[in-house]
Amino acid sequence: MEKYAFVARVPDQPGALHRAAEIISRHQGNINRIQFDRRIDPHTVFFEVTSTPEAREVIRRGLVELGYLQTALKSLSFLRLSIHIPNKPGALLDFLGCTTSHGANIAMIDFDDRGSFPDLLTVSLNLEESSVVSSLLDKLKSRYRIDVLEYDTSGKSLDDTVFYLRFAQAIRSLVGESEDAFLLRLLGDINHIVQELMNRGQDPKIVFESILRTGETLRDTSGEKFYADIQQIRIAANVSLVCIQPPCGGNVFLLDSPCECVMVDTGYGVYRHEIDTIIRKRMPGAMERLSRIIISHADADHCGAGGFYHVPAIMHPGTLDIIRVSNRAYGSRNQSSILEEVYTTLINLFSKFCPPRDIQVLPAPKGEKRGRFPILDIVEIGNHRFEILEGMGGHLHGQIYLFSQDMGVFFTADTVINFDHLTVERSEYNTLAVNLVTSVNVDSDRAREERREILSLVKDTRGQFFDGRLTCLICGGHGPVSVMDGRALEPYGSIDHIPPGGSGCHC
Repeated sequence: MEKYAFVARVPDQPGALHRAAEIISRHQGNINRIQFDRRIDPHTVFFEVTSTPEAREVIRRGLVELGYLQTALKSLSFLRLSIHIPNKPGALLDFLGCTTSHGANIAMIDFDDRGSFPDLLTVSLNLEESSVVSSLLDKLKSRYRIDVLEYDTSGKSLDDTVFYLRFAQAIRSLVGESEDAFLLRLLGDINHIVQELMNRGQDPKIVFESILRTGETLRDTSGEKFYADIQQIRIAANVSLVCIQPPCGGNVFLLDSPCECVMVDTGYGVYRHEIDTIIRKRMPGAMERLSRIIISHADADHCGAGGFYHVPAIMHPGTLDIIRVSNRAYGSRNQSSILEEVYTTLINLFSKFCPPRDIQVLPAPKGEKRGRFPILDIVEIGNHRFEILEGMGGHLHGQIYLFSQDMGVFFTADTVINFDHLTVERSEYNTLAVNLVTSVNVDSDRAREERREILSLVKDTRGQFFDGRLTCLICGGHGPVSVMDGRALEPYGSIDHIPPGGSGCHC
């Protein structure tokens, strides 16, 4: 027995769903999931079915014979017209004969011979082929006086009678040309999280909007529209810390010394060229000194550009597992969550996920701890000792921290973040993920516990900086490098803003 998914496009009439279910049941198929909501799309139904491979083929043929099985995503055109028709019996019927013969689906029609314009008919049409549009217009022009009010091939003007086709066209514009079979599978996955979130009381329109806005924001903040905030801090006589905050997602850190440069997290793959340009302009020779990358965890905004760098990437074995299975909830108590699994697929697609290839997996803990965190390994950067600490799995299984007690520098990944000093745009982008997975932490209780433990270590750490100030720097996964000021986090030093186009990248 195998489980598989398919998308059906059924007529909006009584008994349509029954006919599809009857074919599945007749051949001993078990329906594991079905989702249909005419408020979203009155024709599209999503199925997940378990059956034998032989029965699957018979079921497929039966649905094809009914005309239900959707195997392609045809690009639809939208056409809105005003047409002057003669005021005589059968005039409307003659017009409808033209549209029907060209396979046009009427989305809206408005005509009233007692209105202000008794001979004017307004109609909106959905058509599958652009060549049909030309043929239909030629036919209508030969018989009526017409005005084209709107013609759109992008899918944006299509109404919700073809919602999923319209949504698929929008997704295709974000991920590039893809096979229809791939997009249909992706639509099924998206529908699954919509179904789950609707059952939790979420508005489906917010879900669909959050998906598209995530992809659109990443697309619209790369290349010439990329911007960043930069902090450069001397943390020792021979080591500089650089923090690059891209428009969306996690920070990229560099620990630069005369002998080597170490990167901590890579940012999204979609920003790789822009970040590379910034590093080369701001830190001459740093890319040539780049010796290794330390990956804090498996989210795409922290490791998604790792494959572009030809140096070893150090990571927790759990991080490698998450990358392999493409499910950010792997290894947690929410491992079976469809929300996390589909979100991982979507964000990897939108952000051009390219994880590290040359991987060095950290060893298992040997018993030594820093506070409650096991010490997995010790690395030296510029002759300074950094401990790699194993997290508790609150934000993500396999998340690690990098800590130097002597210098007073703590890379806290996504457990401690200076949310109060995130820009409005970055905060709004982060909210989109919450809309889709309800929480960015796979275990919120553990995440709170980890945060308390990190802040306790921070308060007890007094590293000697090159400028003589005694404190501990908190390098969170998002937002500025900060220090504790009472109970609040405050940005440390100056922050240099690079505006759109200022990185010098024209990718």
